[in-house]
Amino acid sequence: MNRSSESTSPMTTPSAERGQPNVVLIFMDDMTHWALTSSQCHTPSLDRLRTRGTTFTHAFNQGSMEAAVCMPARQMLLSGLTLFNAREHFMDVPHLGTVMGENGYATFFTGKWHNEVEALENDYNEVGPWGPNMLHSTEIGGAAYHRPSEIATATDADADADADADADADAWDPRDRTRGGHWLPSEDGGTEHSSERWTDAAIGFLEQVDHERPFFLHLAYHAPHDPRQSDAEFLDLYPHDDIRVPPNAFGRHPFDNGELDVRDEILAPYPRTPDSVRLHRREYFAILTHADRQIGRLLDALERIGAEENTLVVFSGDHGLALGEHGLMGKQNLYDHSVRVPLVLAGPGVPVATTDALVYSGSIFPTICDLAGIPIPGHVDFPPLKDVILGESPTSESVYAAYKDVQRSIRTQRHKLIEYPKIGYSQFFSIRDDPWELHNLVSDQDQREVIDELRGLLRDTQRGLGDPLETTDKE
Repeated sequence: MNRSSESTSPMTTPSAERGQPNVVLIFMDDMTHWALTSSQCHTPSLDRLRTRGTTFTHAFNQGSMEAAVCMPARQMLLSGLTLFNAREHFMDVPHLGTVMGENGYATFFTGKWHNEVEALENDYNEVGPWGPNMLHSTEIGGAAYHRPSEIATATDADADADADADADADAWDPRDRTRGGHWLPSEDGGTEHSSERWTDAAIGFLEQVDHERPFFLHLAYHAPHDPRQSDAEFLDLYPHDDIRVPPNAFGRHPFDNGELDVRDEILAPYPRTPDSVRLHRREYFAILTHADRQIGRLLDALERIGAEENTLVVFSGDHGLALGEHGLMGKQNLYDHSVRVPLVLAGPGVPVATTDALVYSGSIFPTICDLAGIPIPGHVDFPPLKDVILGESPTSESVYAAYKDVQRSIRTQRHKLIEYPKIGYSQFFSIRDDPWELHNLVSDQDQREVIDELRGLLRDTQRGLGDPLETTDKE
């Protein structure tokens, strides 16, 4: 594990003298890992949080058995169960909100839920405004997201013309508050952004909660999930022509990965063009910066009520997003851009550090318990990260991910193997040297020993996690 630290202050267990720490969990939707540290995406509030805590650069979502990857990601977060256990037993175990409440915390939720409503009603003392999954881009205002030509698969001949046509009479405009989506009706008869509504509710809770007991605030943003809507102020920060196109922005994915026609992938035409990738990334950056401002308001509120020093803030997300990388737009794949998530912890005794330890975002539940001095429930599968944060525990050797019955992967610090069992195809990347996952070395005889070791590790991990997919060792 590579770990850089600007502070070696020890982490302390909450004591009776200073009380248990408050806990704020901020969870994003569709935020890929690199958006947290990219020089192109402006996130000053999250930068402010990172200067106070530990940033994990290699946190991973364990995957999904359905196209709505966000739903199992939240099941793992809330239950502490690994992917297949969470799928079967999510409603059979106490969730994070319940455990916090049973240990003396005033608990509150606002934002995107996207799981059983029964769990939401049972898990928190108080529930503020919330929503299920945000309306899909293709449903907004009865009109297509972006330009009409960008919804359907385009031919090679007309894709460039479509991408270069800046506007039609009914062109998509992320500033248009009549389209619905993130633009929600407000009490004064106007509109407000979902990120503003959830943040207002969170701040309202902070300002009225009884501070004689610790609080647990769970704030789940819809942003930056599409439809990626924000005002001109934020879009103007990102001129179209200044958006960088990543080196792995292919026109098409090089083979059928088993999920090329899912809704995420029809948000831009084939072949993907540089203009199309810039368009999507511009709106993605803008809505993220808008959400970052709301997070800044929340951090200001913690400071204003005198709770900043004794509050553990955990920031993460459900999964990443392709946004043009590998010719993909969505998260229904196992490349790093789609399975790595941001993860930051800041609060009492947490050192200021950056670590590349391989961890799962599912570890958030036991880590919060560990740092709050709460016994970790026996059903929890994922390990806590407290000792990793302190540098007292070695990093995991590998992380695993699954997508439906069409993709499986195993990743170490140096290498990554992705298997596509339906078509008997594999990809092997020397990922430390090739972080963009450009060069498939599966046929390189010099790599045969490493590939065989990874394949064996993948099989062992599948068996250990109860993966129902039977795989064969095909090339």
